[in-house]
Amino acid sequence: MRFLTTYLFSRDHKIIGIQFLLSSLIWFLLGGLLAAAMRWQLAWPWSDVPVLGSWLFANEGGQIPPEYYTMLVTMHGTVMVFFVVIPILAGAFGNYLIPLMIGADDMAFPTLNMLSYWFMWPAFGCLMLAFAAPGYGPAAGWTSYPPLAVLEAAAPGSGLAQTLWLMGLTFVGISSMMGSINYITTIVQMRAPGMTMFRLPMTIWAMLITAILQAFALPVLTAAVMMQISDRLFGTCFFIPEGLMVADGPATGGGGQVLLWQHLFWFYSHPAVYIMLLPAMGMASDILSSMARKPLFGYKPMVYSMLSIGGLGFIVWGHHMFVSGMQPLVGAAFMLSTILIALPSGIKTFNWLATLWGGRLQLTTGMLFCVGFIAMFVIGGLSGVLMAVAPVTIFIHDTYYIVAHFHYVLFGGTSLIVIGAIYHWYPKMFGRLMSEWLGKLHFFATFVLMNCVFFPMHFLGAQGLPRRYADFTAGDSFSHLQPVNEFITYSAFGLVAVQSLFILNFFGSMVFGRRAGANPWNANTLEWAAPSPPPHGNFTSPITVYRGPYEYSVPGRESDFWPQTEPGEDAHGSHHGA
Repeated sequence: MRFLTTYLFSRDHKIIGIQFLLSSLIWFLLGGLLAAAMRWQLAWPWSDVPVLGSWLFANEGGQIPPEYYTMLVTMHGTVMVFFVVIPILAGAFGNYLIPLMIGADDMAFPTLNMLSYWFMWPAFGCLMLAFAAPGYGPAAGWTSYPPLAVLEAAAPGSGLAQTLWLMGLTFVGISSMMGSINYITTIVQMRAPGMTMFRLPMTIWAMLITAILQAFALPVLTAAVMMQISDRLFGTCFFIPEGLMVADGPATGGGGQVLLWQHLFWFYSHPAVYIMLLPAMGMASDILSSMARKPLFGYKPMVYSMLSIGGLGFIVWGHHMFVSGMQPLVGAAFMLSTILIALPSGIKTFNWLATLWGGRLQLTTGMLFCVGFIAMFVIGGLSGVLMAVAPVTIFIHDTYYIVAHFHYVLFGGTSLIVIGAIYHWYPKMFGRLMSEWLGKLHFFATFVLMNCVFFPMHFLGAQGLPRRYADFTAGDSFSHLQPVNEFITYSAFGLVAVQSLFILNFFGSMVFGRRAGANPWNANTLEWAAPSPPPHGNFTSPITVYRGPYEYSVPGRESDFWPQTEPGEDAHGSHHGA
């Protein structure tokens, strides 16, 4: 019973954060394998998939059927967005770091916090059942556009899988809503004495803005999902146009609005881009500042730029719909507001570079991943500015240029920060240090292979290669691009393979890693004032804050960093003589 209450059904924010972390890493592996299966089909269409092909694809030759390829596209996007990036950034690191960084003993609502994790398990179950449902699984894309999503999405009998997919999203939304309520209340009400709003670390500002985005945008998506379920099961016609029939329910007269789903979906899912990016930006700011041995350059402009990104994120969703027949003046408004987001994003990028400039850089693995994040974010951001222009987007819409852009931002950006943040806060979570040489090998291999996978997609998209097609070799239009597809696939296989270095490092360091002191990095945010790993209640004595993490008497001097290592320990947690 003690094991269940301490580790399984725990109300301790740190255990809940680690639960989110481990669950999301498992789904990360599954999402990567789904991507590898997609790349196999694109490089060698209709060839046998080795080892598990016959069993997985229900095909005598072990080939990927066209319907199954569409399911792979759907499930890969769904897993990565809703089951990996958002839960690991907001769920795992938000839970673990928020109370520690503001000097609190736990979240404001510990039981609600526990439920926010366990409401993910019905979502996990729905998605796994969708794989096993009759037909080829949900195959309407991760955006689930009607009318395809409310009809037979792939093959006869696949309607149940699509309904399970919608139910999974509903549970994910409930989980995120519980978390957002907890985060906002905790940050506003439970800060330690002296921790004013403008002494908060950037990670906490990012988590606060992310929670506000979740709280205001998620109800819109949840309502849209329930409307689509109602269309499928109960014969309503919110999204069903005249003359169409639902998949699993009674016939309907239609008369619904197909584009209504796109408006409701993207009203949440564009802020969701910043729900994924803002925590990454916040954590990158704190890691860079600590490892540059300098205060963060332009703290208040960084805060205001984050607030601007959060606000603008609510009014730009229409740029996903430029090709839907949008009235040109409305499209121009969305175009200008989208371009405007480049300003606060540029402020953050230049402030990160200014933080590094002149610093005494500590090139830890976490630091390297943060620098890699800046490079990937700049590339993805520049292509994003190009795509914000409506005439350009009309040409490259639904081509591999779009795939390249959002993978540079979401995979090249958020995933690099996720891994870097794990390396950085692993000592706090588990009391041991991960291997630095293995971590640096993992970084350089990941960084090179990631660019080999996604950068060539820009050239494919510029030549008009459409995404979500299972085969480009049948005709003459794109067959000359097949060698590039094969190169991308080889690189993708390598990218998946090198993540074994991270898995080995992560689990091996729990046993063989060097023990870490309270502050192995000589970092300056409050979580490093607690023991590693922190006990229940986090701190051994009451916390009072006399200066913020970016306030120093002599900027750039390591001796002015607070808190310092414990007495008798050096920066790596090793004891030395008096």
